[in-house]
Amino acid sequence: MTFPSELTDAARQVLAAARAKGWTIATAESCTGGLIAACLTEIPGSSAVVDRGYVTYSDAAKTALLGVPEALLAARGAVSGEVAAAMADGALAAGGADLAVAVTGIAGPGGGTPQKPVGLVWFGVASRGRPATAVERRFGDLGRGAVRLAAVKTALTLLRGALEGGDQGGGVG
Repeated sequence: MTFPSELTDAARQVLAAARAKGWTIATAESCTGGLIAACLTEIPGSSAVVDRGYVTYSDAAKTALLGVPEALLAARGAVSGEVAAAMADGALAAGGADLAVAVTGIAGPGGGTPQKPVGLVWFGVASRGRPATAVERRFGDLGRGAVRLAAVKTALTLLRGALEGGDQGGGVG
């Protein structure tokens, strides 16, 4: 896949910042289906930084691979800040990475509700020694591909912010 230069530039910045800190990264992806990891690994030398990626499209995969509690999925739904944060925590706990980003959302064209419309995406960011945070974005019904690429861009921005020591984007809610 060829990613837009805006995304590969952002991926290069994330990788450089992680390399400078000596950190590794894990991804946990639902609606993006591995695009965040693919964008990062599009950059030569990414193997020094990218530890692993999980595509956990189903609730069962979120539970089995990332340890997201079934009760949390039942209570809040897969597309929620709590689940995004739990996915990021799970990706961090399951491997040896220092930083994890997770994404879960509704890319469309169907599947939306008035409470959770198409274009709603939740991100989780977790790093060693810091509690996971969750960030909500409402991209709107831009089309499936555009929502997914917007989610990749946001995930890369959140990773860079966490690596630069800034806020990971706010708390769950």
